[in-house]
Amino acid sequence: MAGRHQGSAAVPKVPDVNPWFWTVKILTTAMGEAVSDFLVKEYNPYLAVLGGFIVFAVAITWQFRVPDYRTWPYWTAVAMVAVFGTMVADAMHVGLGVPYKVSVTLFAVALAVVLFTWYRVEGTLSIHSIVTPRREIFYWLTVCCTFALGTATGDLTATTLHLGYFTSGVLFTLAIIVPLVAWRLGVNPVLTFWVAYILTRPIGASFADFFGMPKTSGGLGIGHGPVSLVTIVLVVACIAYLARTGKDHPKVAADTRYQYAVRQG
Repeated sequence: MAGRHQGSAAVPKVPDVNPWFWTVKILTTAMGEAVSDFLVKEYNPYLAVLGGFIVFAVAITWQFRVPDYRTWPYWTAVAMVAVFGTMVADAMHVGLGVPYKVSVTLFAVALAVVLFTWYRVEGTLSIHSIVTPRREIFYWLTVCCTFALGTATGDLTATTLHLGYFTSGVLFTLAIIVPLVAWRLGVNPVLTFWVAYILTRPIGASFADFFGMPKTSGGLGIGHGPVSLVTIVLVVACIAYLARTGKDHPKVAADTRYQYAVRQG
């Protein structure tokens, strides 16, 4: 694992979990929903999904090839998981006719299996322990499952349960307060992190759909194209800001900070 360790401490491959982390995470979920809907509905859906997969594969490969956490590769990978993950979740419902209740169950089981296997193999689910290639694989498998589960869950509440996009967004925004309060009260931080991580997906997706969907479907009718453009600009601006300021850099031991800063440029 050359390049993952410097001095006596391991350098993680994920950012520091702070307000910026949650802000960009929610923005990428909104962007992923809007961009996926725009591409699939405005262009050939099969080509759109194929293109989404190719860019997703390139982004993930870029992330795995860098030796430590770097802002652009990581958040580009997250953004493409958001786009392609939305395409996969939607394809199961629209293309294959799988009800949202079934897809939510399938994705929940898949997430549980990944987390269970990760814990059995590594003994931890903490994102602060992502310092080896194997742990990074488990991490990104978990991220993909959470995005798919969150997408299907948001669609389930908005359409199947007839809550609408705005109400769903508000519901999940209130729900994410629960793991935050629980964490403040001393509940296991790994558990509360992953619960909150799952909930960020339907928050961003629900509000993106609310702005982009036509009024006849319960949205504002702005259109997926404009919403895609705005969210892409916001995501890119945030990533550029973090790359410049380093506010997302993971905490590393004092004796490795110099080498880490040098590699970050």
